[in-house]
Amino acid sequence: MQTWIKIDKNSDFSIHNLPFGVYSTESKNKKIGIAIGDMVLNLEGVNKLGVFDGLNIGSNVFVSNYLNDFISLGKKTTIKVREIVQKELCNASSVLRNDNSIFVKQKDVTMHMPVKIGDYTDFYSSIEHATNIGTMFRDPKNALLPNWKHLPVGYHGRASSIILSGQNIYRPKGQVMLIDNTVPSFQESSRVDFELEMGFIIGKSTNLGESVSAEEAENFIFGKVLFNDWSARDIQKWEYVPLGPFLAKSFASSISPWVVTLEALEPFKTNGPIQDPEVLPHLATKGAKNYDINLEVLIQPEEENEKIVSKSNFKLMYWNMCQQVAHHTSNGCNMNIGDMMASGTISGKDPDSYGSMLELSWAGSKPVSLNNGDFRKFIEDNDTVIMRGYCQKESIRVGFGEVKTKLLKSL
Repeated sequence: MQTWIKIDKNSDFSIHNLPFGVYSTESKNKKIGIAIGDMVLNLEGVNKLGVFDGLNIGSNVFVSNYLNDFISLGKKTTIKVREIVQKELCNASSVLRNDNSIFVKQKDVTMHMPVKIGDYTDFYSSIEHATNIGTMFRDPKNALLPNWKHLPVGYHGRASSIILSGQNIYRPKGQVMLIDNTVPSFQESSRVDFELEMGFIIGKSTNLGESVSAEEAENFIFGKVLFNDWSARDIQKWEYVPLGPFLAKSFASSISPWVVTLEALEPFKTNGPIQDPEVLPHLATKGAKNYDINLEVLIQPEEENEKIVSKSNFKLMYWNMCQQVAHHTSNGCNMNIGDMMASGTISGKDPDSYGSMLELSWAGSKPVSLNNGDFRKFIEDNDTVIMRGYCQKESIRVGFGEVKTKLLKSL
């Protein structure tokens, strides 16, 4: 597939990708665009050229604060929009080639939250991560809780504090039980951590009482983003019993701005780990449901070079997205377009593939070295955490860009 757009071979935004996002220029009006190479294609402008005639798309769909209305058109239409754009960008005689006004350089735009998120659920679906945590804090011989291999464990998170890449966050405060103390203290967290995750966006609503099977779940997923589930480990340790995470998680989560569709990721489908024991029928899936997505985490101290501290892969997840959706709706809980679900921390078997500082430093007992000679047990003030991800199959590359967030001292 050849395009007349000049694209670097290592670009995340190849002709095979074409992710959707919300951007603005100096005019401040938010618009929906597609990333292609180092450019953004203005879909409002494309629509005005008549390229989407026949799809019955309203004139205001592409001039919007969020992708929600566009996603609401349904997969049949959103897939067609992407296919038409892909075809036009490969057609040397395309009307798009003669209109420079519909292209703008990515460096000249401001990106915005891609969707209005109504609800957010975070899962706990990496067997390596769960085993590491269980080994660290419970019994190494019984690291996994009895339910873990029977259902994708999750909790309802806070949608209001999900932010876009580039927005700074503040070190959280909360109750901490210090060693040898008998009562907790209220203080700044000293164990701020990242969690390497992927987020996926619900693309089709369900009604209250309706369940979605694992086999049909892909029809309810629009696309994926990189997701950093920020965590405060000392606060989490004290508060999580008996109802799970609360303030240790709700202070911030960061996402990348471009939503990569499942259609773009189709060539990178792969089989996940063998699930033993066999899952219950409503969670059973056939064929490849995992995705081969290369992931990395970097830490950049202020005014210093970044350092890769972890390399992992999304294909390692024990529970896949389809099973997560099926479990989420199995009790009749309804989902809405724009809802966000996060995979849970993505860790591999090797220590350099662990998806959190809690694991990489083994609860602070093995500090991680940086380029400047410093070490990190957890994230320090003015550190920037960067996550990147991409798929590669021969000459086909589909990437996510990055999610980049700086931790500032407490307010």
